[in-house]
Amino acid sequence: MSPEPQPLPNAQAPLTDDDFRRMMRRALRHVAILSVILAVVLTFVMGWRSGLMFLAGAAISFTGIWEWRSLGLSIFARLDNQQHVRPIGRTLVMFFLRLGMAVVILYVSLKCLHGSVYALLAGLGLAILALFLEALRLLRG
Repeated sequence: MSPEPQPLPNAQAPLTDDDFRRMMRRALRHVAILSVILAVVLTFVMGWRSGLMFLAGAAISFTGIWEWRSLGLSIFARLDNQQHVRPIGRTLVMFFLRLGMAVVILYVSLKCLHGSVYALLAGLGLAILALFLEALRLLRG
């Protein structure tokens, strides 16, 4: 028989619901701040159409993190058997409605704005960047 694995000496405590809530709030703040700054820069450098395309992508990134946060908190509350739990059906409906709105925003911005597709992709990438920064923060301790 092999011995039981010992915990690492520098291992952190597991991620709590409050830690998750704070992490997602910081990610939302990162997306909001970066979207305003970069939209102004892109508007001056590439024109107002590309600035709007970037803001469309940033809005999708922001709402994406917001909905994943709601979905995660709802699932964690169910797993912890908390008393005041938001209905999971409402959360899932809002999640899929947001996905539908994201598709509409992408279609309209690509069809009507005629700005830079790279600006739109940069706006969409803000969510990945913000969550990556939060992951680094968690790893750093």
